[in-house]
Amino acid sequence: MILGITGGSGCGKTTLLNIVRERGGLVLDCDEIYHRLLKTDEALLRSIEARFPEAVKEGVLRRKILGALVFADESALKDLNRITHGAVKREVMGLLETEPRLAAIDAIALFEGGLAELCDTTVAVTAPEAQRIRRLMARDGISESYARSRIAAQHDEGWFREKCDFVLENDGTEAAFRQKCLAFLAELGIMKEKNEGESI
Repeated sequence: MILGITGGSGCGKTTLLNIVRERGGLVLDCDEIYHRLLKTDEALLRSIEARFPEAVKEGVLRRKILGALVFADESALKDLNRITHGAVKREVMGLLETEPRLAAIDAIALFEGGLAELCDTTVAVTAPEAQRIRRLMARDGISESYARSRIAAQHDEGWFREKCDFVLENDGTEAAFRQKCLAFLAELGIMKEKNEGESI
């Protein structure tokens, strides 16, 4: 089974991904793939530099500068997505050629990047905005205003709910959300649940 996982930044998708990984599944983090390609795919970096010359210096992408440019300008974000989505999808398709028994594709642009069509089912992870802002600030070491601009540049919760087959709300503790994820995967038949609630 190929599970597509999406949702806005800071919603807590990593918890679900970690469970899939613990169970031996192949986890494809498209953000991680993108940043790896920036170091290995010269054509991708050149394309970004051609459109955003101030964001690349001496062959290295300056992420915060690029972020400030695209999160404040919808057309610039669309341009960046046009450049990156194809490269990421090609890499994901190559990694799926091993035909894993279980795989999870984690992509905020699961639908826009054409990755949803590779999935058997899709799930959106959602969370209250205040929690998302706190997580982003702590995880990425960014200011509240920058965290808010990142969230504002993304689709709202309703968009993800409408697009995905399932929705997991991360509105409590990490432990509570983990149990919710385990129950969800058991419902899909990916794993069985023990009587005490923890999956095997």
